[in-house]
Amino acid sequence: MIEIKPVKGKVNAIVKVPGSKSYTNRALITAALAEGNSVISNALFSEDTKRMATSLNALGISIEEDQNTCKYLVHGKGGDIPAKEANLFVGNAGTAMRFLTAMLTLGNGIYEIDGIERMRQRPIQDLLDGLKQLGADAVSKYDNGCPPVVIRAKGLRGGLAVVKGDLSSQYFSALLMTAPYAESDVHIEVKGGLVSKRYVDMTIGLMQQFGVKVINNNYKTFFIVTGKRYRAIQYEVEPDASAASYFFAVAAITGGKVKVEGIGKNSLQGDIHFVDVLGNMGCKVKWGDNWTEIEGNTLHGIDVDMNDMPDVVQTLAAVAVFARGKTRVRNVRNMRIKETDRIAAVVNELRRMGISATEYEDGFEIEPSQPNPAIIETYEDHRMAMSFALIGLRVNGIAIKNPGCVAKTFPDYFQRLEGLRGGL
Repeated sequence: MIEIKPVKGKVNAIVKVPGSKSYTNRALITAALAEGNSVISNALFSEDTKRMATSLNALGISIEEDQNTCKYLVHGKGGDIPAKEANLFVGNAGTAMRFLTAMLTLGNGIYEIDGIERMRQRPIQDLLDGLKQLGADAVSKYDNGCPPVVIRAKGLRGGLAVVKGDLSSQYFSALLMTAPYAESDVHIEVKGGLVSKRYVDMTIGLMQQFGVKVINNNYKTFFIVTGKRYRAIQYEVEPDASAASYFFAVAAITGGKVKVEGIGKNSLQGDIHFVDVLGNMGCKVKWGDNWTEIEGNTLHGIDVDMNDMPDVVQTLAAVAVFARGKTRVRNVRNMRIKETDRIAAVVNELRRMGISATEYEDGFEIEPSQPNPAIIETYEDHRMAMSFALIGLRVNGIAIKNPGCVAKTFPDYFQRLEGLRGGL
């Protein structure tokens, strides 16, 4: 447990955050499928990315790492998966589970992917259905639509897959990254609306950098021509916009000014637009090509659709505690299948501090008041720990249980948060 000590003034700081988890794991998969050696620089080294790298090594695709320089060297196999059988364990890394499931259909053998108990509760059936339509044999081992997953691979045929878009964009990213290695062209049709579209933009942009183009018809259909393969490249991972959100929130909560370097107005990461939400709450926003700055001001509550950036909703909840007026968050039902049921968790922990919070199926509403001291449950969710710690910058007696869970995506988060005290 760690207790967060309030700051005594406005935080003014220039911050660098680690490389993007989303980009690092996408780059690892894509580089593994490429022919030849790729260098991934400014990579994130965390539990989730280590799960991915370890799994690829177990499949016979050599991944060399240098944590001191934040680099991976990936010896791509041109779509070949050397191992003919493997039992992989990915913890609670959703990207690793979904991306590897799709990739392994290109192999020739029997593979099983499992995770912790929470992972065994997170649905994957829509992805398995999509892969089946493309000719793959990938099933839920216990026939409940969740991991562990068993893949009996003999290559991917290709063709048309119709996949529901309401649960996770990662299903689509998984299919897209694997599609160039199918035997025939791949058409992916979205059934209903697609959540978290900007994560799909990230996938398509990364694929293009590795040499493969995706035709995107307004997020209704996607088309990938077979035969165009990834090329080995040197790829630099952009700083993580989700990680940056916590430091933008520090500026909002303390009334200070925080500039995050390395990520700016041209980023494809949807979570960078959290600063637009803060702007709508009263903060001042400044952008450059590779930097973004937030200056705090009087905050007011908002009514906001967060469907395109659900991973910063918990950060928003922490800021909303200090706003004038209610904040209503909508259209984030898919938060219930993340590392924990994040809607329920946010509401529970706000109430633990004496804050009035109402839970809805698709989000929640917060009515601000002075928070009481509390020991915050994290539910093994890194984002619960990182976001609710921010409240402790203004409130005495806020302690975070199991702070080590931040290792999933941001191992030295609390040290960096503490380091901001020098910017008062």
